[in-house]
Amino acid sequence: MRLTPEMKYPLFFLLLLLTGCEKMTAEAPLQQFPHVAQGSYAAAISTDGRYAAVSSIQDGVALWDLTNNALQYQWRHQDSSDNLVFSLAISNNSSHVLTADANTYALWHISSGKNQGYWQLDTATVRDIALSDDGKHLLIGKSDGGVQHITLQSGRRLEFLGHTERINSVAMSPNGRYALSGGNDYKAHLWDTQSAQIIYSFSHPSRVTKVALDPQGRYAFTADSQDLAQIWDIQTGQLVSTLQFTARQQVFSAVQFSADGKYLATGAPTRKLALWEVASGKELQQWQVSVRPDSRPPSAVVHAVGFLGDNKVISESSSGIAEVWEIKHDTK
Repeated sequence: MRLTPEMKYPLFFLLLLLTGCEKMTAEAPLQQFPHVAQGSYAAAISTDGRYAAVSSIQDGVALWDLTNNALQYQWRHQDSSDNLVFSLAISNNSSHVLTADANTYALWHISSGKNQGYWQLDTATVRDIALSDDGKHLLIGKSDGGVQHITLQSGRRLEFLGHTERINSVAMSPNGRYALSGGNDYKAHLWDTQSAQIIYSFSHPSRVTKVALDPQGRYAFTADSQDLAQIWDIQTGQLVSTLQFTARQQVFSAVQFSADGKYLATGAPTRKLALWEVASGKELQQWQVSVRPDSRPPSAVVHAVGFLGDNKVISESSSGIAEVWEIKHDTK
């Protein structure tokens, strides 16, 4: 059975109907780079904006160097004609890529393109993944509510059991010491990967669908399936801001903090790409990613977002296109 974007984001596509009246800017992207001919169903952009990993059925996982839009490698989990990788993660220092299908996950070295190992889950399915610098630690969110933290050098595997229902999203600090996980139990937990002890718990009124960590260790982002998205100070556990939506029931499919920690870029299943002020939660700017000409209805899921310096944002969407957008607000 083929894994399609509709299967990965069933709620996301339902929300297209609920957000159809939202007004978007018609601003065109500064640049467009076609990466997949027939659309993708997963992508990741490195923190520095240099690399993008894009997964599609026909082309496997393609790693692109965004500095010159050059295809670096194409990877597959198996020899099957259809690639089923639906989740991707790039380490904060752009050394490795982690890829996952429903039951297996694999680690790849960016410099050489070589595979660093394959692993398989036997009793659950993969829901989301995260990766530390140099590929030293892997984080696997699972359908049974567990989160597995793996240290490759020692082979240590720690199972975090703080959730009571399936995991939807995970994130990890660049050094692999801290993890953030969110699930169907309406909870997001920030926890220590050495002891599995919960540091902070963030409650939501509905399923937590997206979490993210600021690589500099300042903030955590948690969002649910309805209309609550919040930014937290992970040094104190205190709320920093709540995103001020301009439309109801926003769901996020991609999140990235800016290097200086002042801004947040988000992507949604409704083509929406947005820039937010971290301190206030105010939306500063928004764009619409492009759709494929044959897309019916004409829509796209934003799979990944990233910052290019102080005045540009880059996106990868299910249209199979990387797009660069100009930030017109003062972010310096």
